[in-house]
Amino acid sequence: MSTSARVSSSASRVAQALVENVAGVVLGKRKEIELVVAGLLAGGHVLLEDVPGVGKTLLAKSLAASIGGTMGRVQGTADLMPSDITGVTVWDPGARMWELHPGPLFHNVVLVDEINRATPRAQSALLEAMAERRVTGDGTTYDLPRPFLVLATQNPIEQAGTFPLPEAQLDRFLFKLTLGYMDRGAEFNVMFANSSQLSIEDLGPVTDTVAV
Repeated sequence: MSTSARVSSSASRVAQALVENVAGVVLGKRKEIELVVAGLLAGGHVLLEDVPGVGKTLLAKSLAASIGGTMGRVQGTADLMPSDITGVTVWDPGARMWELHPGPLFHNVVLVDEINRATPRAQSALLEAMAERRVTGDGTTYDLPRPFLVLATQNPIEQAGTFPLPEAQLDRFLFKLTLGYMDRGAEFNVMFANSSQLSIEDLGPVTDTVAV
């Protein structure tokens, strides 16, 4: 078997294991999970356009747990500052140097809830980090962890007071998905199979951040 074939086979096994693991918690959304995992492995980011309560946060938590990584969360609000996302540098008098206090971007999976409620200034800081995979503070550049996936959400209804992403910025996302409400079969499983259903607290990693 050639080297490229072995790499392809290994990537396929990792992808399949991730999908199976996440699908054990996020029910009825296998197709969407496959696309999110593809986005992670391809080094892209995903925009989830959906109403609240369909499992977007659970999806982010499950994916982070499945790769043995960490998850950060940003809530889009009108008073969100770029430093709330990237972190701030603070003077350390003992070391006599500026020290970065990392923001929520310094995680493997970052959930940005209601990105369209953040101001364009905060959105720009986020989108720049998504493209460059690094942030700069006081002239020093800091690399973000690998892998690095942003799952941003926006509510397609109740657009009053929001800042929709322009088309030029939407290209930062590899996919735009809609989870939607689960079907009747998945609802039945949630209601009546909780005693045997795997919970997010019990979810373990099926790979590590190096393999991804």
